[in-house]
Amino acid sequence: MNQKLSRIHMGPARCAMDLTDGSERGEYVAQDYILRTLGRPMRSVNLMYCYYPLDETFPRRAREAFADRKVAFQWDYPYDDYFPYTGGLGGRRDGAVFEQIADIRRHGQDLTLTLTCDPNISDDHLIAIAEDLKPYGRVMLRLNHEATGNWFSFNKRASYAEVAQFFAHASEVIREHAPNVQTIICIGGIEDANAVEITREQEFACTIPAADIWSVDKYMALHWGWPYDTALRGGTSHSRGSYRETYEMTKRSFERFTQLNGGIPKPMVMSEFNADGDVTGPYDQCAMVDGFFRLLKEDEETWLSGINFYQFRDRGRLGLEIEDPANPDVGIPQPVMDTFKTWIQDPLFLPQMTDCGEASLPAALRWGGAEDAEGLALRVRLEGNPHFCELTFSDGGNYMIECGGRWFYKSPQTKFVDLMPAFFGRHIPRPCELTLRIFAPPADGKNDLNCPDGLMNSYTTITELPKLRIAYAPVEEDHD
Repeated sequence: MNQKLSRIHMGPARCAMDLTDGSERGEYVAQDYILRTLGRPMRSVNLMYCYYPLDETFPRRAREAFADRKVAFQWDYPYDDYFPYTGGLGGRRDGAVFEQIADIRRHGQDLTLTLTCDPNISDDHLIAIAEDLKPYGRVMLRLNHEATGNWFSFNKRASYAEVAQFFAHASEVIREHAPNVQTIICIGGIEDANAVEITREQEFACTIPAADIWSVDKYMALHWGWPYDTALRGGTSHSRGSYRETYEMTKRSFERFTQLNGGIPKPMVMSEFNADGDVTGPYDQCAMVDGFFRLLKEDEETWLSGINFYQFRDRGRLGLEIEDPANPDVGIPQPVMDTFKTWIQDPLFLPQMTDCGEASLPAALRWGGAEDAEGLALRVRLEGNPHFCELTFSDGGNYMIECGGRWFYKSPQTKFVDLMPAFFGRHIPRPCELTLRIFAPPADGKNDLNCPDGLMNSYTTITELPKLRIAYAPVEEDHD
């Protein structure tokens, strides 16, 4: 079988696609399940955690620590009802958050950590968080998001100016101790069609140069009263705009951020994006998501570097799946799942693959993150529709494998990968060339910091290619 081996580089998409996995509204879902469902990894996966170590009840989750408290709004607890961040000063690095980070990275994705925290914590706490995140390569830290709002606990413990100053200072401290971590400022931005300035611009102008990445959360429709009331026509606990209005205000936010930064742009992301099915129903939700993505694709200006879809599985209607109320481990796919799966295969959201010339074994594969990785491409002639297409490995490598736009995960203990899902629902009418791409993110999610460039890169040496079996007929034919 004729095979050609070359080096390949994976670079950023025109606009990256990220995904939130777990929050106050839903539990964490394993990356194996998400990859199998969506068919490709995301640029980054966002985790939602809180850190209030000065509170006596922390690190108990708010809903558990204050179970007897009468609550009429999601954020009525003394601190935010996110999963508690159990690292930090005096914390441990073997809890659920670190297991999830490893799960995300071994599946070829970067980490975005959304962390609400007490703005009164000392630098020692910030340094400890930086040291926690230091081994995990390219990390994006969204600290005290939606900071121009009034619902999170940190906004009730400090003034807006103090929250802004805390972010700017925390960015300096974290950058000094963990240069691999980029901070994201998430504020209201332009929130009115007639506005010239961003929301609370005077207080938060200092955060624009301090952040590595700018961000807004924009829901085209949202029921913020969930789960304590029902969104009904004429109600006051929900809203709905238009996808065009949302697009225009997000872009204007970026333009104003750039002005506040002396005309110098920085990466801009939408850290939370969706249309709430509680307001729109399942069909308009699809139409609004599709409409927004179409506007982005048609825009000749490249200004948005990433969109984080909120979220994979939700107890309400803000997810690609709804959590089954009879079994929280089961998800019920919504129509927006198909909309999302179609768009994430559009060139707009696909990472760029660049052929870097011929390769030979042994070969060192560099993993710098989902937007900077060096792998191998194996090109094989395909004669038609396969009945069997599979890989057998003899090594214990941790690999992400792409075949025909479909991605597969090979864990260190796995020896066999069935590639047939890449061909289901497709017809190959004539011989063509099949390309397999292999990348090697770190198996435990961590980089080796003893390596000279280990802060940003990890390396895996591959000495033998997997054996590829392709067959074009059943093992036994039907004799009827």
